[in-house]
Amino acid sequence: MRTVTVVGASLSGLYAARELRAQGFDGRLVIVGEEPHRPYDRPPLSKDFLTGRAGEDRLALTDAEETAGLDAEWLLGVRARGLDARGRTVLLDDGRAVSTDGVVVATGASARHLPGDGLAGVHTLRTLDDARALRAELTRGPRRVVVIGGGFIGAETASSCAALGHTVTVVEAAPLPLVPQLGTEMAAVCATLHRREGAELVTGASVAALRGTGVVTAVTLSDGRSLPADVVIVGIGATPSTAWLAGSALVLNDGVVCDDGCVTSLPQVVAVGDVARVGGTRAEHWTSATEQPRVAVTNLLAGRTVEYARTLPYFWSDQYGARLQFAGRRREGDTVRIVEGETADGVPADDGFLARYERDGRTTAVLSVDRPRAFMRARRELARETERTWPTDGPARPAGDRDRTAGDRVRPAVL
Repeated sequence: MRTVTVVGASLSGLYAARELRAQGFDGRLVIVGEEPHRPYDRPPLSKDFLTGRAGEDRLALTDAEETAGLDAEWLLGVRARGLDARGRTVLLDDGRAVSTDGVVVATGASARHLPGDGLAGVHTLRTLDDARALRAELTRGPRRVVVIGGGFIGAETASSCAALGHTVTVVEAAPLPLVPQLGTEMAAVCATLHRREGAELVTGASVAALRGTGVVTAVTLSDGRSLPADVVIVGIGATPSTAWLAGSALVLNDGVVCDDGCVTSLPQVVAVGDVARVGGTRAEHWTSATEQPRVAVTNLLAGRTVEYARTLPYFWSDQYGARLQFAGRRREGDTVRIVEGETADGVPADDGFLARYERDGRTTAVLSVDRPRAFMRARRELARETERTWPTDGPARPAGDRDRTAGDRVRPAVL
């Protein structure tokens, strides 16, 4: 390959660029980024950056020395609008076309919106510019803040707003926040963190409308209640950024469909991070974004799948002064038990706890609240067990080729 284009100046895009150079690619490297910023760390946006404990200098993922060492062409502030496989080009919305031999899709995901969220005072929190705007508004004095969505971004943002002294209400449509990730029992325990720190938690109610003339003044719920609001933060998840790939040869289904090695239906195109659906799963976690690029780049340079991404899912979240850490794959029907520490009336003890999820006598996942050392031990044990039992019955079938038998030989499309 003479040219590789990384589409997405994201965390996963940066790691892919690093891997390309580390694995010996010495050709032309182009990095396309929709935002005008060099790659930055997103997790602090809802925490230390929002509260003012960290400045923008703490967010940067690269420095001048590394940037020079990558020897890449940075095309920032420009959006990719298409992939022309036949013409071997990435099309940009400013009219340019980047001729390329290989592509790393790392365009991430974009925040979901609600009807009416064009009102002033309504925010999402996905990008640095989002965080800048929200932080500026939260420094103007006490505000009535309504956070829509009790997932990780919603909970972390609510925690930051409460720490800044604002009145906070969290609205979650499900009976409990974080049920899909943690299960009902542990979600109930984590829900107590909101109430313990003075935030109101409204569950089982969806948003019917955002009210206001020019500026948001209230949130109307499906049960008829109206919550007064000066600031509304919409944290209802994200959508993989694949619109620019519509009409290409890639298979799209809640992300870019890849095999277990991050290879798409075009072997000269790989996908990593929040936009990639690897082996049937799309994971919006920091760990996936940093571990997938090594395997993806190996396979891109090889022109076929020779390695597989065997990342054990892991995520963490800082909420109301507590650190939650989770690793593994929980499924419905798993049992859960606290093996270290305790809870009192559903509230985590001051020294936290460690819980194990189990199925058929095996640990499938671990969760800790403020037990980092115990969690790391349990995570390492789980990773070893997962690696030991990982299927070794041959390579995954190519992405998008699900109707053939495992023994069929498929001639891949060429970019």
